[in-house]
Amino acid sequence: MRQALFRFGRSFSAAGLLLGTLFFAASLTPSLVPRSFLLQGVLSGCSLAAGYGIGVFLRWLWSWLELPKFPPRVDLAIKLVVAAIFAVVAVRFLWKAAEWQNSIRSLMGMEPVDTAHPFKVGLIALAVFVVLIGIARLFNLVFGFLSRRIGGFASRPVANIVGAVIAVSLFWTIVDGVLLKAGLRVADSSFRTMDALVEDASARPTDPNKTGSEVSLIDWEGIGRAGRAFVAQGPTGDEIKTFLGRDAAEPLRVYAGLNSAETPEERAKLALAELKRVGGFDRSVLIVITPTGTGWVDPQAMNTVEYLHGGDVASVAIQYSYLASWLSLLVEPEYGNEAARALFTEVYGYWTTLPRDKRPRLYLYGLSLGALNSQRSADLFDVLGDPLQGALWSGPPFPSSMWNSVTRRREPGSPAWLPRFGNGSVVRFTAQKDALDIPGAEWGPLRIVYLQYASDAITFFEPASAYSEPAWMVGQRGPDVSSELHWYPLVTFFQLLLDVMTATTTPMGYGHVYAPQHYIDAWVEVTDVQGWTPEEIERLKRHFDR
Repeated sequence: MRQALFRFGRSFSAAGLLLGTLFFAASLTPSLVPRSFLLQGVLSGCSLAAGYGIGVFLRWLWSWLELPKFPPRVDLAIKLVVAAIFAVVAVRFLWKAAEWQNSIRSLMGMEPVDTAHPFKVGLIALAVFVVLIGIARLFNLVFGFLSRRIGGFASRPVANIVGAVIAVSLFWTIVDGVLLKAGLRVADSSFRTMDALVEDASARPTDPNKTGSEVSLIDWEGIGRAGRAFVAQGPTGDEIKTFLGRDAAEPLRVYAGLNSAETPEERAKLALAELKRVGGFDRSVLIVITPTGTGWVDPQAMNTVEYLHGGDVASVAIQYSYLASWLSLLVEPEYGNEAARALFTEVYGYWTTLPRDKRPRLYLYGLSLGALNSQRSADLFDVLGDPLQGALWSGPPFPSSMWNSVTRRREPGSPAWLPRFGNGSVVRFTAQKDALDIPGAEWGPLRIVYLQYASDAITFFEPASAYSEPAWMVGQRGPDVSSELHWYPLVTFFQLLLDVMTATTTPMGYGHVYAPQHYIDAWVEVTDVQGWTPEEIERLKRHFDR
């Protein structure tokens, strides 16, 4: 036992634990999304391991440069002091962890965390740290084995370099090529099969103008659970009529699922044929939707616009995946681009053949990964000759090139989380508080609105946050972002990465969960809603708030 402790003491790195302590402490501070004790423990354990690993590397570099070493007794004393520092700092910052988490939760109207929160976080963080250090030591064993084998016919420096390259490539291939991307494909296929087998509460429609009816060109079962919910659960013409107190039309919704046709092009052509069959091009408003990764269409977005236009709306979407958007964003963000472009090409191509005074106004809509792919679906240079009327993109993900370009070129003085672009004639941004009515600004023929919350990590995650402070953290903060949030190298990257994965766990109106009242403000501007008084708009918001 004593020998085992002695070996552990010799292998333990003081520099690693010192940096690990700083990383661990920083990880307990708040970020954008409130964290449970389990998630906080995992994050803190990963941060501790990352800091420890950097410290070990610096200690190795010190030895490699043949710089002076401490005598064994001094080295042992340093390790004991660092261990004591770690214990004091860990207890101090764990004690503050609940307070920091509550600084976000109070902004979002959530209950505070319980008093056992710090204790649970500490235990989980320690377990995660031990597992990660074990994996690191396994990597070291593989590297040592490879360098020794290669050293039989090459010099030691060459053997070490080649061994390191092979070991890194092997571990990266296993994680990225096998576990992640292959896992995505397997998960997508599995969810597709499960979706076809699991029953839901949506009954097959009897209305011939509904997708999936007996006379529909698209099979009811083939459109999947997300498609069936989209088609069956929207407001009826009678419900809209009752609320408005005047005649209203039955909204038209068309959806083609992954099982409706083999390729994105085939699904797009099928959706167009169905849209023409039900009379979608006879409506005043036509919306081309790009769903989220799971195929889900946010009902808060579509229900609100249908009320605003008295049901005189047709919308169409095709599915491209069953995966959660954040998975695709982190591993394969181009997922769904082909399907979004195929649908837009088909709909826009037919729309341009119709007389301009007899066709509907054409709009794009997407949430999350759907917003990313919707932005990619239409090259604005290709439609300048006959432009569509606008787009609403909510929760635009961080890889969105158009969103990034507009945000970088924002007007000086406007915050990165709510920028102003140019004279406001083409692109505007809004959040919980309606910011679309810009004094002196006039809309042009094309209206684009980004609806985004400052607490939405899917929008504001930045890979560069590992080494530089994000622009949205500088200056004025969003109303839903904690004042206790600060930038720390690498740690903030880990925090925001976890926030991306949990962005939909917030209450509605925060994070990546968009509220109907905010959609109403956005649709009013994008689709140029007429005939509504401010009092009627507020009444509609209260209706959806209930």
